[in-house]
Amino acid sequence: MLNFLPGPILFALSTLLLIVNTVLWSSLICVGGLIKLLVPITGFRNLLTKIMNRFMWGWASVNGGILFLIAKIEWDIEGLEGLKKDGWYLLISNHLSGFDIAALTYVLRNNIPMLKFFLKKELLYVPFMGLGCWALDMPFMNRTSAKQLKKNPKLRGKDLETTRRSCEKFKTIPTSIINYVEGSRFTPEKHDRQRSPYRYLLRPKAGGIAFTISAMGEQFTSLLNVTLVYPDSAGNTLSEVMHGKVKRIVVRIETLPVPEVDDIKYFNDAESRAQFQRWLNGIWYQKDEQIHQVLQKYNSDQLVAPQDS
Repeated sequence: MLNFLPGPILFALSTLLLIVNTVLWSSLICVGGLIKLLVPITGFRNLLTKIMNRFMWGWASVNGGILFLIAKIEWDIEGLEGLKKDGWYLLISNHLSGFDIAALTYVLRNNIPMLKFFLKKELLYVPFMGLGCWALDMPFMNRTSAKQLKKNPKLRGKDLETTRRSCEKFKTIPTSIINYVEGSRFTPEKHDRQRSPYRYLLRPKAGGIAFTISAMGEQFTSLLNVTLVYPDSAGNTLSEVMHGKVKRIVVRIETLPVPEVDDIKYFNDAESRAQFQRWLNGIWYQKDEQIHQVLQKYNSDQLVAPQDS
């Protein structure tokens, strides 16, 4: 609607609206989290969790409204068929930009439970952020360092037990967990440093997803393999979106069965870990080819690997 305005004005307007939107909903979530903390009744807390998730849905929906206001974006989405709001999903995706979370929560908000992230336990004690994430039932995990394990081998396996206990609540509450298996956002520098065998992706890391499946594997309905592409983004995607420059966002969703992970074998047997890594590498090779085909479709004159800072 307002994409006729100069880029700097659109950037200032979108920044203001995104800040107001985030502060509004996060404040409501924190208030709900405080009430949830003070009233330790399971049924009441579950009700509050549903309300907090609706607040996150509101945040994602308003983000979509802001995008509609500042940019004329064409959403090219495939794979939403068959997804359920009352399902349990493990989602993996490539990671290009700080805009990815807003894009995925908006696209999937009416099709699966609101996305949750495994967070380091230390983040629980960050003012406001920790309370908000706890209110949304984000799962917190404790990761014992290799140095600690060497000093006290009895700690081996404790992280998994702790995570399983923290995920017990998800047995009765439909849940979607997202895992960025590349570990960080794609940049050409990281791509070159890794000597990645993929054209548009970093190397996937199997440890995090294996840990998640070990902790909650039997709860997941499906694995969702999501591919994000911004065909006309030349560099900093988040900034370009806020300047109204991004015209098309492509999302491809593939529903796969959840692989089995025997935690005893995986964490103690090198061949089991290698086998699981090969499975994940295969998915990444297919994703790389899919991105190539999307770019070929929309940018047939020039193929440029995605970048972001």
